[in-house]
Amino acid sequence: MASSGHTIKAFDDELDQLRGSIAQMGGLAEEAIKEAMRALVQRDTEAAARVVENDKKIDALEAEVERTAVQIIALRAPMADDLRDVVAALKIAGVVERIGDYAKNIAKRVPVLEQMGKIAPLALLPEMGRIAGEMVGNVLNAFAARDAQAALAVCERDEALDNFYNSIFRTLLTFMMENPNNITQATHLLFIAKNLERVGDHATNVAEMVYFAATGEKMAERSKGADPAEG
Repeated sequence: MASSGHTIKAFDDELDQLRGSIAQMGGLAEEAIKEAMRALVQRDTEAAARVVENDKKIDALEAEVERTAVQIIALRAPMADDLRDVVAALKIAGVVERIGDYAKNIAKRVPVLEQMGKIAPLALLPEMGRIAGEMVGNVLNAFAARDAQAALAVCERDEALDNFYNSIFRTLLTFMMENPNNITQATHLLFIAKNLERVGDHATNVAEMVYFAATGEKMAERSKGADPAEG
């Protein structure tokens, strides 16, 4: 029995390590979104450069999660609930890495926008960034707690993010039509808004994985409004 207990303890420690690495990734990704948006509003190119550089930490953690997950599956042959947790962790790490990439993409546009004047629609983006960052933090808290209801709540917030994106899209389109001089800056801001909207989509994807890992059932299909840029 002592040997079995030791094996179970080792397995639990490995799962905790997996969850810890993902929590760390999520914290870095959430902070990257916040810092990228602050750098954008303040035209802080040094802060933007730090966001780009710090993305390497998220990439390194993803590789660590992948190694740990593969090791657990190969050596422990987990069953049922435990296997769902490990597979979810592996998938979530990949999604969080992409969320970090979106923050990095936003930061990369700051030096381009630094030389341009600020236009009104920029004021809408920080709130959109705040919601996106909170969704990332909340969904990873839901994963750590195996909380299916918290995962559902994250999905419900995605509608607010989509509404922000649609509003920003229409506002920027109007600015471009009214004054051709606004086209370059408005296009950059539109890409930033789209990146934030995609962060929300990825957070809801993680929420679906968390829900499945916690319940063994797929989350009910969610309706999503059309992207005004595509329709």
